[in-house]
Amino acid sequence: MAEEDSGIVPIVMPKWGLSMTEGEIVEWMTSEGEEVDAGDEIIDVETDKIAGMAEAPAAGTIRRIVGEAGRSYPVGALLAVMADASVDDGAIDAYVAEFVAPEADEAGEEAAALYSLATVGEVNVRYSRIGEGPTVVLLHGFGGDLDNWLFNLDSLAESNEVIALDLPGHGQSSLAIADPSIDGLASFVWSFLDVIGVGSAALIGHSMGAAIAARMAGRQPDRVSGLVLVAPAGLGAEINQTYIDGFVTARSKREMKAVAPLLFADDAHVGPKLIEGLLRYKRMDGVIPLLSGLRDVWFTGGQQHVDVVADLSAKPTAVIWGEQDRIIPADHASAADGLASVTVVSDAGHMVQMEQPREVNEIIAGHLASL
Repeated sequence: MAEEDSGIVPIVMPKWGLSMTEGEIVEWMTSEGEEVDAGDEIIDVETDKIAGMAEAPAAGTIRRIVGEAGRSYPVGALLAVMADASVDDGAIDAYVAEFVAPEADEAGEEAAALYSLATVGEVNVRYSRIGEGPTVVLLHGFGGDLDNWLFNLDSLAESNEVIALDLPGHGQSSLAIADPSIDGLASFVWSFLDVIGVGSAALIGHSMGAAIAARMAGRQPDRVSGLVLVAPAGLGAEINQTYIDGFVTARSKREMKAVAPLLFADDAHVGPKLIEGLLRYKRMDGVIPLLSGLRDVWFTGGQQHVDVVADLSAKPTAVIWGEQDRIIPADHASAADGLASVTVVSDAGHMVQMEQPREVNEIIAGHLASL
């Protein structure tokens, strides 16, 4: 039954990022019979990447809630039905009964098909490549992976070819980093782009990935159209060493719960599934020594050992920072004054691209359009 013919609008489990296959309903923020506007936050959903709010797809009345709090559902599963008063209960009953929900394994197969592997030297790199248009490359931060861009990929792919990768030693790429220095990692990413046939691109990086992006532009400006640096390392001295050391050494839920909330302004984004996902990565053989070595080159004694301020003049640059960043102070953005456009986003911490994706996506789109 087509929703445009029936007057019924389904509310389904959203898909946040390429790897999401299911989500758990933590709590409904609305109830049957309530009027909602498009974009209203109506369901508290938890995934293994973040706990967040699913929004109403349109304005209307919540007529039927079928998803139960405390249960997990595959992406695309029917959670509720919206319709105005002209639609009778029988039509809604029929719509719910006839709705075909995807199986979790089907969602997993679909997600897996969106990833590719490239071999760079002896390192296998997991990456995704979606969309059409000018090429944009996304680089995540220390201890992260390409799913740190889960709320940004689809927006960017509306008008760009978007390539997101797991840096070596991260995500599902090989647990090996030949040269953990900023110059070594910048060279590695250029080699990766050579392997997959990308000559030039706009570069968007977060934290450590932002510093790598800036250095890539500084070393090969002819291959970079512009930069977007999100909560970048390399613009000041201080860093939260408690977080860095705690993340590197964490092996238990208690230890990870002590540091993971520092990534966000709102601790509610950190749920049990996120903690479990981080620990799965941390418990892989070789991860802790690898991260320890990377930390020792980049961040020790509460100080950053990289400086990319001089690289900002290489290409048009936008800097985005969360005002409540508890990892790298937002006042480091002042180092970019006169070298970049700077936006400090309220109600956001270090993972500003995940906490305030709409604003971040608008800033990125505007900057890319100006190149």
